[in-house]
Amino acid sequence: MTKKDSNRESLTERQFMQLFLQHEPVLRLVARSMLVDWMAVDDVLQEAGVTMWEKIGQLESADGFLPWARVIVRLKCHSAINAARRRRLVLSEEAVKLLAVEIDTVDRERYETNLNALQGCLQKLSPQQRDLVLAPYRDGIEVQDIATSVGKSANALYKQLGRLREKLSECVKLTLGVDVSSGGISQ
Repeated sequence: MTKKDSNRESLTERQFMQLFLQHEPVLRLVARSMLVDWMAVDDVLQEAGVTMWEKIGQLESADGFLPWARVIVRLKCHSAINAARRRRLVLSEEAVKLLAVEIDTVDRERYETNLNALQGCLQKLSPQQRDLVLAPYRDGIEVQDIATSVGKSANALYKQLGRLREKLSECVKLTLGVDVSSGGISQ
């Protein structure tokens, strides 16, 4: 039996899935930092997951999963970017590299804390407000189309979205203990 075969046997499908799901938010953040399309992020994560499972024998220990998985996600992102480049304009390679370096400095706990604060604040909005503020981030929906569906002009919708986003921003800052008036952390 080769070393790769023994590694494959030592990390079960269950253990692999636990590691993947544990680190999925960070891997999604890596992909999101490099790709502009939410659907492309989902596609890349799916492809990366399949590749990780196929190459699990390369993983020396469960402790090395996240750095190893980040490399695979980045490579899949670069493939997606190159495919997109053939279809339309995308970020330059230099910009993508800068974003990839920047994302490595993101503190996972801070990211999760911020995400939890945002989710909590979104829940404080009415269902209609929440749907409206999330609508522009759904698959390819244009603000003009949303405005038409709610019976408003695009300009009026932009203003309403701006107010809702400001409300969310203030809620998140208060939740995180950021002094809204000075922009600093309150004591």
